Amino acid sequence: MVLKIDVDTYRGTREGVPNLVRMLKAHNAGATFLFSLGPDHTGWAMRRALRPGFFSKVSRTSVVEHYGFKTLMYGVLLPGPDIGKDCAADMRAVQDAGFECGIHTWDHVLWQDNVARRDAGWATSMMRKAANRFTQVFGQAPRTHGAAGWQMNNAAFHEHDTAGYAYASDGRCVLKENGQLANPADGPHRLSDGAQVLKHIQMPTTLPTLDEVLGCEVDGVTIGTGNIAAFLLKLTEGATRDHVYTLHAELEGQKLAPIFEQLLAGWQAQGYQLASMADYHQKIQDLPMPVCPITWGELPGRSGQLIIQGPARAE
Repeated sequence: MVLKIDVDTYRGTREGVPNLVRMLKAHNAGATFLFSLGPDHTGWAMRRALRPGFFSKVSRTSVVEHYGFKTLMYGVLLPGPDIGKDCAADMRAVQDAGFECGIHTWDHVLWQDNVARRDAGWATSMMRKAANRFTQVFGQAPRTHGAAGWQMNNAAFHEHDTAGYAYASDGRCVLKENGQLANPADGPHRLSDGAQVLKHIQMPTTLPTLDEVLGCEVDGVTIGTGNIAAFLLKLTEGATRDHVYTLHAELEGQKLAPIFEQLLAGWQAQGYQLASMADYHQKIQDLPMPVCPITWGELPGRSGQLIIQGPARAE
């Protein structure tokens, strides 16, 4: 079980991340923390209000409760704090605790709302800005990346190869309404842009996230905080394959921490090793990899299009 932690906000970096480090240490669990390294402009996300499905997600997941009113004002009524500058010590503490650290983005909302339609120069500039800041904070170059909102473009994927990343986790496996994998064989793969096959390995998220499931009705049952851990554990029972689970410092690291504690204990009881992306890459790097086209699609519980795993062909 690969634990991939997206850190979107200033508050998540300051409060959620240390909580997650403590929980993971208590369970002797590995994980990869992916940091937002520039300004926190979470308030700009309110521009998504007209997107289909946005309000239903907001109402289901109590955005104000989990992110905090102040965070939702960053970039609107309050200046967005510079996470990489103001929280550098908090980030280094994660590395010092023995966890893999990588890049989520420079500016979470700016990237998520724009990269799909921006050109190569814009995407590359944003990614290199984040990489430079990462090197300033950690004293070494980044090794991996997990895209904000699972949003990328072709140039962004090519930048991974240019930067020398061996692996990244920028997309999702297609899921059914009940959270199960639509294509059980989906998982690690390489990407093709139609002209060439990229070098790095993609490790797509294979499970639904908490905010995609909370408040939804599945098979006649409403998923709430009291039964969501059991719901996710049912998806992974049997330990017959590897999974990648994306969690958020703003959710599992704060109000939903008790749920994450249940998941950690449950996955270990199911026989999973809780690992980082680097650990997973060590396991799979020499295996034959399917090649999949860069593909966009929708997922249950999430509004808009995002990167999904496309149909595979043998390499």
